[in-house]
Amino acid sequence: MATKKTYKYSAAVLLFLLLATWLININLGSVSIPFKEIINIITGTTAENENWKYIILNYRIPKSITAILVGSGLGISGLLMQTLFRNPLAGPFVLGISSGASLGVAILILGSGFLGTYLGGFLLSNWSVTVAASLGSFMVLSVVLIAIKKIRNTMSILIIGLMFGSISAAIINVLSYFSSAELLQQFIFWSFGSLGNLTWNELIIFASIISISILLLLGSIKPLNGLLLGENYAISMGINLKKTRNLVLIVTSLMTGVITAFSGPIAFIGLAVPHLTKLLFDTSDHKILIPTVALTGAILMLICDTIAQVPNSEYTLPINAITSLFGAPIVIWLLIRKQKLTM
Repeated sequence: MATKKTYKYSAAVLLFLLLATWLININLGSVSIPFKEIINIITGTTAENENWKYIILNYRIPKSITAILVGSGLGISGLLMQTLFRNPLAGPFVLGISSGASLGVAILILGSGFLGTYLGGFLLSNWSVTVAASLGSFMVLSVVLIAIKKIRNTMSILIIGLMFGSISAAIINVLSYFSSAELLQQFIFWSFGSLGNLTWNELIIFASIISISILLLLGSIKPLNGLLLGENYAISMGINLKKTRNLVLIVTSLMTGVITAFSGPIAFIGLAVPHLTKLLFDTSDHKILIPTVALTGAILMLICDTIAQVPNSEYTLPINAITSLFGAPIVIWLLIRKQKLTM
């Protein structure tokens, strides 16, 4: 078992890796910008080229910060779901929140074809997709919160979330069947996920919600550790199981909903990052896991985004495809080496 000093050293290494991957991420792109100029722009020194300054400050840095928020949020959400349900295959999307967001966007985009050219174009403005995804997430969250009051069994809540995912997928399929090729293509592009569409104002809102959600968890370290040993043991420790479960579900729903609303559905990260972190740190203590999962998720997301943007090329690959193609083999390799999957 690693000592506290070892964990601090490992966390420092992760912070260094985060800084390194962040700098690499903003250094690489379709436009080649000298690294020295990037440092000058970041530090506020006068840049030689105003176009480079615009690219760094208004596109690459916001995109990299979005990647950090998405990776951290999904990683922590996945950790919470795996702890609550004591299921290594649980992820941030099992509650159906992401499916609700996708349904909201599908109704907006695919349904706009029935509203005429002018009204449909008005609905597809910059904020409309984010609002539609948020409303879809909130609708499913409301039903989940109602279910929490009616149902005490945690696994039943999991099943309800999965059923919402199935219902949402069915409605999306029906809308897709009756939609035009142009609208269907637009929805598919959204479903690929994207990190580069946020303005600074949108990013502030995004970061605020993720930060508040993480802060809400700080007082729940002991209850989360208790849940790993089972609900009965947690109750015997004096843990308010209902309060803890409600907090976990609300925080996960908030983070998953806002991530899907601003960046689209991002696969793999929420499921794999908690396992990857546990295998690397060999601990189940949430006091250590929550910050390290956030750092690991951010680093992995930055790496995936760097690959997806195909450095020095005009092409950008779907971020969803890269997160699975790049991340899954790493986890498989670690599992083969460790030969176990811890909770």
